Amino acid sequence: MMLDLFNHFMPKPYFDRLCAVLPNHPAVTAFPRLKTLIDLDARRRLIDEFSGLRQVLSLANPPLELIGPPPISTELARLANDSLADICRRYPESFPTFIAAVPTNDIEASIVEIERAISQLGARGIQLFTNVAGKPLSDPEFRPLFRLMANHDLPVLVHPMRGPHFSDYASEHESQDEIWFCFGWPYETTACMTRLVYSGLFDEFPDLKIVSHHMGGMLPYFPSKIKLGFKQVFFGTSEENPVAKERGLHRAPLEYFKLLYGDTALGGEVPPTRCGYEFFGSRRTVFATDAPFDAEQGRALIGNTIRGLQALDLAPEQLTAVFHGNAERLLRL
Repeated sequence: MMLDLFNHFMPKPYFDRLCAVLPNHPAVTAFPRLKTLIDLDARRRLIDEFSGLRQVLSLANPPLELIGPPPISTELARLANDSLADICRRYPESFPTFIAAVPTNDIEASIVEIERAISQLGARGIQLFTNVAGKPLSDPEFRPLFRLMANHDLPVLVHPMRGPHFSDYASEHESQDEIWFCFGWPYETTACMTRLVYSGLFDEFPDLKIVSHHMGGMLPYFPSKIKLGFKQVFFGTSEENPVAKERGLHRAPLEYFKLLYGDTALGGEVPPTRCGYEFFGSRRTVFATDAPFDAEQGRALIGNTIRGLQALDLAPEQLTAVFHGNAERLLRL
Protein backbone atom coordinates (compact mmCIF):
# COMPACT_ATOMS: atom_id res chain seq x y z
CA MET A 1 0.00 0.00 0.00
CA MET A 2 1.12 3.56 -0.73
CA LEU A 3 -0.29 6.79 0.66
CA ASP A 4 0.74 9.85 -1.39
CA LEU A 5 0.79 12.65 1.17
CA PHE A 6 1.60 15.66 -1.03
CA ASN A 7 -0.05 15.92 -4.45
CA HIS A 8 -2.44 18.43 -5.93
CA PHE A 9 -5.92 18.73 -7.37
CA MET A 10 -8.36 21.48 -8.39
CA PRO A 11 -12.00 20.47 -7.86
CA LYS A 12 -14.25 21.72 -10.64
CA PRO A 13 -16.41 24.08 -8.50
CA TYR A 14 -13.22 25.72 -7.22
CA PHE A 15 -11.62 25.86 -10.66
CA ASP A 16 -14.73 27.45 -12.20
CA ARG A 17 -14.71 30.17 -9.53
CA LEU A 18 -10.98 30.72 -10.03
CA CYS A 19 -11.60 31.23 -13.76
CA ALA A 20 -14.13 33.94 -12.95
CA VAL A 21 -11.84 35.74 -10.49
CA LEU A 22 -8.52 35.43 -12.37
CA PRO A 23 -9.36 34.66 -16.01
CA ASN A 24 -5.82 35.26 -17.29
CA HIS A 25 -3.84 33.51 -14.57
CA PRO A 26 -1.57 30.62 -15.69
CA ALA A 27 -3.54 28.32 -13.39
CA VAL A 28 -6.56 29.05 -15.57
CA THR A 29 -4.88 29.11 -18.98
CA ALA A 30 -2.22 26.39 -18.58
CA PHE A 31 -3.35 24.01 -15.84
CA PRO A 32 -6.26 22.51 -17.85
CA ARG A 33 -3.60 20.94 -20.09
CA LEU A 34 -3.11 18.54 -17.18
CA LYS A 35 -6.44 16.74 -17.31
CA THR A 36 -5.63 14.75 -14.18
CA LEU A 37 -5.33 18.03 -12.24
CA ILE A 38 -8.87 19.16 -13.03
CA ASP A 39 -10.87 16.09 -14.07
CA LEU A 40 -11.78 13.79 -11.18
CA ASP A 41 -12.48 10.77 -13.38
CA ALA A 42 -9.09 11.18 -15.08
CA ARG A 43 -7.40 11.38 -11.66
CA ARG A 44 -9.13 8.24 -10.46
CA ARG A 45 -8.07 6.38 -13.60
CA LEU A 46 -4.50 7.54 -13.00
CA ILE A 47 -4.53 6.20 -9.44
CA ASP A 48 -5.93 2.89 -10.63
CA GLU A 49 -2.84 2.40 -12.80
CA PHE A 50 -0.77 1.95 -9.61
CA SER A 51 -1.79 -0.95 -7.42
CA GLY A 52 -2.37 0.02 -3.80
CA LEU A 53 -1.99 3.78 -4.36
CA ARG A 54 -4.12 6.26 -2.42
CA GLN A 55 -3.76 10.04 -2.35
CA VAL A 56 -4.27 12.71 0.28
CA LEU A 57 -5.48 15.63 -1.81
CA SER A 58 -4.35 19.23 -1.42
CA LEU A 59 -5.11 22.29 -3.51
CA ALA A 60 -2.72 23.36 -6.28
CA ASN A 61 -1.19 26.81 -6.71
CA PRO A 62 -1.82 29.74 -6.59
CA PRO A 63 -2.00 30.54 -2.86
CA LEU A 64 -5.40 31.93 -1.96
CA GLU A 65 -3.97 35.18 -0.58
CA LEU A 66 -2.60 35.99 -4.06
CA ILE A 67 -5.99 35.51 -5.72
CA GLY A 68 -7.91 38.23 -3.94
CA PRO A 69 -8.58 40.13 -0.69
CA PRO A 70 -9.85 38.31 2.43
CA PRO A 71 -13.49 38.01 1.35
CA ILE A 72 -12.40 36.30 -1.89
CA SER A 73 -9.70 34.11 -0.33
CA THR A 74 -12.05 33.00 2.45
CA GLU A 75 -14.79 32.17 -0.04
CA LEU A 76 -12.35 30.17 -2.15
CA ALA A 77 -10.98 28.31 0.88
CA ARG A 78 -14.47 27.23 1.89
CA LEU A 79 -15.30 26.20 -1.67
CA ALA A 80 -12.06 24.25 -2.08
CA ASN A 81 -12.39 22.48 1.26
CA ASP A 82 -16.06 21.63 0.73
CA SER A 83 -15.22 20.23 -2.71
CA LEU A 84 -12.21 18.21 -1.53
CA ALA A 85 -14.21 16.82 1.39
CA ASP A 86 -16.98 15.79 -0.99
CA ILE A 87 -14.51 13.89 -3.17
CA CYS A 88 -13.14 12.07 -0.12
CA ARG A 89 -16.65 11.15 1.03
CA ARG A 90 -17.54 9.74 -2.39
CA TYR A 91 -14.26 7.92 -3.07
CA PRO A 92 -12.60 7.06 0.26
CA GLU A 93 -10.83 4.07 -1.27
CA SER A 94 -8.82 6.46 -3.46
CA PHE A 95 -8.79 9.60 -1.32
CA PRO A 96 -8.93 8.78 2.42
CA THR A 97 -8.67 12.42 3.47
CA PHE A 98 -7.54 15.88 2.36
CA ILE A 99 -5.35 18.77 3.46
CA ALA A 100 -7.27 22.00 4.03
CA ALA A 101 -6.71 25.23 2.12
CA VAL A 102 -6.27 28.31 4.30
CA PRO A 103 -6.99 32.04 3.56
CA THR A 104 -3.83 33.29 5.27
CA ASN A 105 -4.40 36.96 4.47
CA ASP A 106 -7.02 36.87 7.25
CA ILE A 107 -5.83 35.08 10.39
CA GLU A 108 -9.19 35.09 12.15
CA ALA A 109 -10.90 33.69 9.06
CA SER A 110 -8.10 31.12 8.76
CA ILE A 111 -8.68 29.88 12.30
CA VAL A 112 -12.42 29.59 11.69
CA GLU A 113 -11.86 27.71 8.42
CA ILE A 114 -9.26 25.37 9.88
CA GLU A 115 -11.61 24.44 12.73
CA ARG A 116 -14.46 23.90 10.29
CA ALA A 117 -12.36 21.85 7.86
CA ILE A 118 -10.98 19.57 10.60
CA SER A 119 -14.03 19.24 12.84
CA GLN A 120 -16.81 19.19 10.24
CA LEU A 121 -15.22 18.13 6.95
CA GLY A 122 -12.59 15.63 8.09
CA ALA A 123 -9.41 17.40 6.96
CA ARG A 124 -6.26 15.94 8.52
CA GLY A 125 -3.87 18.86 8.13
CA ILE A 126 -3.44 22.23 6.46
CA GLN A 127 -1.33 23.51 3.59
CA LEU A 128 0.64 26.74 4.01
CA PHE A 129 3.03 28.36 1.57
CA THR A 130 6.58 29.40 2.41
CA ASN A 131 5.59 33.05 2.38
CA VAL A 132 2.28 34.87 2.59
CA ALA A 133 2.33 37.55 -0.09
CA GLY A 134 5.98 38.17 0.79
CA LYS A 135 5.70 37.81 4.57
CA PRO A 136 7.69 35.00 6.23
CA LEU A 137 5.76 32.29 8.02
CA SER A 138 7.94 32.99 11.06
CA ASP A 139 6.19 36.35 11.48
CA PRO A 140 4.30 36.43 14.82
CA GLU A 141 1.13 37.14 12.82
CA PHE A 142 1.00 33.48 11.77
CA ARG A 143 1.83 31.93 15.15
CA PRO A 144 -1.84 31.23 15.97
CA LEU A 145 -2.06 28.89 12.98
CA PHE A 146 0.84 26.79 14.21
CA ARG A 147 -0.53 26.84 17.75
CA LEU A 148 -3.89 25.60 16.51
CA MET A 149 -2.35 22.74 14.52
CA ALA A 150 -0.16 21.73 17.46
CA ASN A 151 -3.31 21.60 19.60
CA HIS A 152 -5.02 19.43 16.99
CA ASP A 153 -1.91 17.23 16.72
CA LEU A 154 -2.15 17.39 12.92
CA PRO A 155 0.51 18.39 10.39
CA VAL A 156 1.26 21.59 8.52
CA LEU A 157 2.32 20.84 4.95
CA VAL A 158 4.52 23.66 3.62
CA HIS A 159 4.71 24.26 -0.12
CA PRO A 160 7.26 26.62 -1.73
CA MET A 161 5.99 29.83 -3.30
CA ARG A 162 8.32 31.81 -5.52
CA GLY A 163 7.62 33.28 -8.94
CA PRO A 164 9.60 34.80 -11.81
CA HIS A 165 9.42 38.21 -10.13
CA PHE A 166 12.11 36.98 -7.69
CA SER A 167 15.07 38.05 -9.77
CA ASP A 168 18.33 36.10 -9.75
CA TYR A 169 20.47 39.26 -9.64
CA ALA A 170 19.93 42.71 -8.14
CA SER A 171 20.47 44.35 -11.53
CA GLU A 172 17.52 42.46 -13.03
CA HIS A 173 13.78 42.52 -12.45
CA GLU A 174 12.84 38.91 -13.25
CA SER A 175 14.30 35.44 -12.89
CA GLN A 176 15.66 33.95 -16.10
CA ASP A 177 15.75 30.40 -17.46
CA GLU A 178 13.21 29.18 -14.88
CA ILE A 179 15.76 29.50 -12.09
CA TRP A 180 12.92 30.67 -9.83
CA PHE A 181 11.32 27.24 -10.23
CA CYS A 182 14.22 24.78 -10.52
CA PHE A 183 16.39 26.26 -7.78
CA GLY A 184 14.30 29.03 -6.23
CA TRP A 185 11.74 26.63 -4.80
CA PRO A 186 14.30 24.49 -2.93
CA TYR A 187 15.92 27.67 -1.60
CA GLU A 188 12.52 29.09 -0.62
CA THR A 189 11.69 25.96 1.35
CA THR A 190 15.09 26.02 3.05
CA ALA A 191 14.78 29.69 3.98
CA CYS A 192 11.29 29.16 5.36
CA MET A 193 12.29 26.19 7.50
CA THR A 194 15.33 28.05 8.80
CA ARG A 195 13.32 31.12 9.76
CA LEU A 196 10.77 28.91 11.55
CA VAL A 197 13.50 27.10 13.48
CA TYR A 198 15.32 30.28 14.50
CA SER A 199 12.03 31.92 15.51
CA GLY A 200 11.84 29.41 18.37
CA LEU A 201 8.79 27.66 16.91
CA PHE A 202 9.83 24.19 18.10
CA ASP A 203 10.74 25.42 21.57
CA GLU A 204 7.24 26.86 21.80
CA PHE A 205 5.50 23.83 20.22
CA PRO A 206 7.88 20.87 20.59
CA ASP A 207 5.38 18.37 19.18
CA LEU A 208 4.41 20.44 16.12
CA LYS A 209 4.50 18.44 12.89
CA ILE A 210 5.74 20.21 9.74
CA VAL A 211 6.19 18.50 6.38
CA SER A 212 8.74 20.30 4.21
CA HIS A 213 7.94 19.66 0.54
CA HIS A 214 10.49 18.26 -1.92
CA MET A 215 12.55 16.58 0.81
CA GLY A 216 13.20 19.80 2.72
CA GLY A 217 14.72 21.72 -0.19
CA MET A 218 18.45 22.09 0.47
CA LEU A 219 18.45 20.87 4.07
CA PRO A 220 19.66 17.26 3.61
CA TYR A 221 22.64 18.38 1.53
CA PHE A 222 24.07 21.04 3.84
CA PRO A 223 24.08 19.74 7.43
CA SER A 224 27.60 21.11 7.89
CA LYS A 225 26.36 24.59 6.99
CA ILE A 226 23.53 24.19 9.48
CA LYS A 227 25.96 23.13 12.22
CA LEU A 228 28.54 25.84 11.48
CA GLY A 229 27.23 29.36 11.02
CA PHE A 230 29.19 32.32 9.68
CA LYS A 231 29.43 34.10 13.04
CA GLN A 232 30.33 30.82 14.70
CA VAL A 233 33.55 30.65 12.69
CA PHE A 234 34.81 33.89 14.22
CA PHE A 235 32.92 34.42 17.48
CA GLY A 236 31.73 30.99 18.63
CA THR A 237 33.03 27.53 19.31
CA SER A 238 32.34 24.15 17.75
CA GLU A 239 29.60 23.73 20.36
CA GLU A 240 28.24 27.28 20.46
CA ASN A 241 26.43 29.07 17.63
CA PRO A 242 26.20 32.81 18.44
CA VAL A 243 23.08 33.39 16.33
CA ALA A 244 21.27 30.44 17.91
CA LYS A 245 22.28 31.81 21.33
CA GLU A 246 21.01 35.28 20.40
CA ARG A 247 17.67 33.77 19.37
CA GLY A 248 17.43 31.88 22.65
CA LEU A 249 17.25 28.43 21.08
CA HIS A 250 17.34 25.59 23.58
CA ARG A 251 19.13 23.12 21.31
CA ALA A 252 21.73 23.06 18.60
CA PRO A 253 20.22 24.25 15.29
CA LEU A 254 20.62 20.93 13.48
CA GLU A 255 18.51 19.17 16.11
CA TYR A 256 15.51 21.34 15.20
CA PHE A 257 15.82 20.61 11.49
CA LYS A 258 15.72 16.92 12.36
CA LEU A 259 12.25 17.49 13.85
CA LEU A 260 10.88 18.29 10.39
CA TYR A 261 9.42 15.74 8.00
CA GLY A 262 10.70 15.50 4.45
CA ASP A 263 8.64 14.11 1.58
CA THR A 264 9.93 12.11 -1.37
CA ALA A 265 8.70 14.50 -4.09
CA LEU A 266 12.03 14.52 -5.93
CA GLY A 267 10.88 12.94 -9.16
CA GLY A 268 12.34 9.57 -8.26
CA GLU A 269 16.01 10.54 -8.50
CA VAL A 270 17.81 7.96 -6.39
CA PRO A 271 20.90 9.80 -5.02
CA PRO A 272 18.98 12.82 -3.63
CA THR A 273 16.24 10.53 -2.32
CA ARG A 274 18.87 8.47 -0.52
CA CYS A 275 20.48 11.62 0.89
CA GLY A 276 17.12 12.95 2.06
CA TYR A 277 16.21 9.65 3.65
CA GLU A 278 19.52 9.59 5.53
CA PHE A 279 18.83 13.11 6.83
CA PHE A 280 15.18 12.72 7.90
CA GLY A 281 15.32 9.04 8.83
CA SER A 282 12.86 6.20 8.60
CA ARG A 283 10.25 7.87 10.86
CA ARG A 284 10.26 11.33 9.29
CA THR A 285 10.41 10.52 5.59
CA VAL A 286 7.00 10.37 3.93
CA PHE A 287 5.95 9.23 0.48
CA ALA A 288 4.79 12.02 -1.82
CA THR A 289 4.86 12.48 -5.59
CA ASP A 290 3.79 16.07 -6.38
CA ALA A 291 1.50 14.57 -9.03
CA PRO A 292 0.19 15.42 -11.52
CA PHE A 293 2.75 18.08 -12.48
CA ASP A 294 4.69 16.28 -15.19
CA ALA A 295 4.40 15.95 -18.96
CA GLU A 296 2.75 12.53 -18.57
CA GLN A 297 -0.21 13.74 -16.48
CA GLY A 298 1.41 12.54 -13.26
CA ARG A 299 2.38 9.05 -14.40
CA ALA A 300 6.08 9.84 -14.51
CA LEU A 301 6.20 11.40 -11.04
CA ILE A 302 4.26 8.58 -9.44
CA GLY A 303 6.05 5.73 -11.20
CA ASN A 304 9.53 7.21 -10.86
CA THR A 305 9.05 8.06 -7.18
CA ILE A 306 7.94 4.51 -6.41
CA ARG A 307 10.91 3.07 -8.28
CA GLY A 308 13.31 5.56 -6.69
CA LEU A 309 12.26 4.50 -3.21
CA GLN A 310 12.45 0.83 -4.05
CA ALA A 311 15.99 1.37 -5.36
CA LEU A 312 17.14 2.37 -1.87
CA ASP A 313 16.98 -1.29 -0.78
CA LEU A 314 15.43 -0.44 2.56
CA ALA A 315 14.35 -3.09 5.02
CA PRO A 316 10.68 -4.07 4.53
CA GLU A 317 9.57 -2.33 7.72
CA GLN A 318 11.38 0.87 6.71
CA LEU A 319 9.82 0.85 3.25
CA THR A 320 6.39 0.27 4.78
CA ALA A 321 6.90 3.22 7.12
CA VAL A 322 7.84 5.55 4.27
CA PHE A 323 5.18 4.36 1.83
CA HIS A 324 2.27 4.71 4.24
CA GLY A 325 2.99 4.12 7.94
CA ASN A 326 4.52 7.51 8.71
CA ALA A 327 1.76 9.39 6.88
CA GLU A 328 -0.95 7.40 8.65
CA ARG A 329 0.65 8.26 11.98
CA LEU A 330 1.00 11.93 11.03
CA LEU A 331 -2.60 12.21 9.92
CA ARG A 332 -3.86 9.97 12.73
CA LEU A 333 -5.72 7.77 10.24
